[in-house]
Amino acid sequence: MRYSLLSALAASAFVAAAEEPSYDYIVVGSGPGGGPLACDLARAGYSTLLIEAGGDEGENPTYADLANFNEAANDEATRWDFWVKHSDDPERELKFGHTTWDTGDGTFYVGTEPPEGAKHLGIQYPRAAVLGGCAMHNGAVCTLPQDEDWNIIVNKTGDKSWEADKMRRYFQKIEKNDYLPSGNAEHGYTGWLSTSTGDNSWAKNDSLPATRILKKIAELTGQDPAKATDLLNNDMLGAYENRDEMTSFFNMVSHGDKNGKRSSPNNYVRATLADPKKYPLTLQLHTLVTRVLFDTAGAVPKAIGVEVMEGASMYKADPKHVDGTKGPIKQILAKREVIVSGGAFNSPQILKLSGIGPAAELTKFNITVVKDLPGVGERLADNYEGSLLALGQVPIESGLITLLFRTPSAPTAKRNIFTWCAAFSFEGFWPGFPAYYGPNQYTCAMVHMSPKSQAGSVRLVSADPQDVPDINFRFYRDNGDDDLKELTEAANLLRQAWQAAGDPALPFEELHPCPAGTECTDAHQMEHFKLQAYSHHASSTCAIGADGDVMAVLDSKFRVRGVQGLRVVDASAFPVVPGAFPVLPTMIISTKAAEEIIADAKGAAAAL
Repeated sequence: MRYSLLSALAASAFVAAAEEPSYDYIVVGSGPGGGPLACDLARAGYSTLLIEAGGDEGENPTYADLANFNEAANDEATRWDFWVKHSDDPERELKFGHTTWDTGDGTFYVGTEPPEGAKHLGIQYPRAAVLGGCAMHNGAVCTLPQDEDWNIIVNKTGDKSWEADKMRRYFQKIEKNDYLPSGNAEHGYTGWLSTSTGDNSWAKNDSLPATRILKKIAELTGQDPAKATDLLNNDMLGAYENRDEMTSFFNMVSHGDKNGKRSSPNNYVRATLADPKKYPLTLQLHTLVTRVLFDTAGAVPKAIGVEVMEGASMYKADPKHVDGTKGPIKQILAKREVIVSGGAFNSPQILKLSGIGPAAELTKFNITVVKDLPGVGERLADNYEGSLLALGQVPIESGLITLLFRTPSAPTAKRNIFTWCAAFSFEGFWPGFPAYYGPNQYTCAMVHMSPKSQAGSVRLVSADPQDVPDINFRFYRDNGDDDLKELTEAANLLRQAWQAAGDPALPFEELHPCPAGTECTDAHQMEHFKLQAYSHHASSTCAIGADGDVMAVLDSKFRVRGVQGLRVVDASAFPVVPGAFPVLPTMIISTKAAEEIIADAKGAAAAL
């Protein structure tokens, strides 16, 4: 395995001398978008440089063992802290229960009554600076988007290669299914991404309170309670007819193997690096990309490389960053293309620092405008997430109850809520999360799919690439009452199901959204979800869009509009949030992007 530190280029990066080190492709970011893409390009024979701001924790059990995902997301070894806002209302922001403050003594205060002199930070949104990106610290849930989430790109661009039935073949290409017998035509068995499921045998025990909850949920959602145990083993990634309208229990799928080991782009990159004679992939760790370099001599600006700052913890989101620390600046050239895969926060930041973005914003920070693209950093979207949390009278022995369903006020026939219930607590992110409420804790966590508002933004605070941008999701700004009503309807159904737990579990002491002493009205719950919803599926800040859409950043082949030799491949490319969990969809589009790039390269070679 080779981790190379590249020598500095000559002062002028705009004409590549023969002796200067360069690559066919430079990929910025090793997460679900960039990591697999770099491997695919190298395996196709193209010299590829993969740049990652963090290090490699692939052999660290904190990251390698899926059971340790909470510890991984809290680990300062890889964590980048983005302190985000949920609205433009400062008073509303201070009502978020896990608002975080810097006490000034090296510790955080989390809550709404900070000590005197504490500095308000905001709402923690941790990202992973590590080989493999956020696929190394997440809960590893694998879901596919609704068909409409793919087809919207067809409708916007006319590119039929994005049709949902065609996109499934990319999933099949990368999957190494570990939970179904080989030969299932809906799945793949030879890819690099292991998928596995859990054991649901607990649900065969009718005496368990959780089994009674399971059967009550079945009754409330139009499923057969007598078959609930079998339904719990439905294939979450199956190609069911009318899948998106199908209310059902499922067995949650993880991107991990049957032994509980995480499967991620980290594994694929390592496997590709292991054969350097066959696959020309170079990995450069602990390197912060500061901007993309352009040749502006022609009629259309062309990306020809990147400028980087070398060294660990160069970005100020890194809790290990030391103020004033700067690494050496170097430039690296790309003979063919630069692909930015920094994620929904960092990809738009990199584009803007490079002169690609809203002209007024760039000019404000004296950044030379290469291409005025108003959509860069706009249309930030995310799933709304919330939970019901209660304490039983005894521990609630249970595995996961995983359910996708439609609430009564959903605007279409498609399901709109993904929920999973078990004896755990999850209430979002803050330093040291999650809270532990004792052995009797029980939660139904909810992800709201197809949110109706994507009014968020990622905007520069300076031209300094080490600075963290200003991130505001503007939750519920557009049609918010509709989304809040859907979340509340879901909560009411799940709360009703809890009452079937029986003795000795009942009565449940609810902690939220309706704690003891409150009147559990819909209005109360809507206000709770408005103030306390959280998220961790950011997308759409460099979105694919139609030719006539002034806010479109990319075309259907991931190419940045108005320039040459530059693409963005990560969750920022999706026009809408892809389903309930974006990690698998992002790995899917990474594979599609590689196919597009390789086809373009072969086409260019054939034209010579």
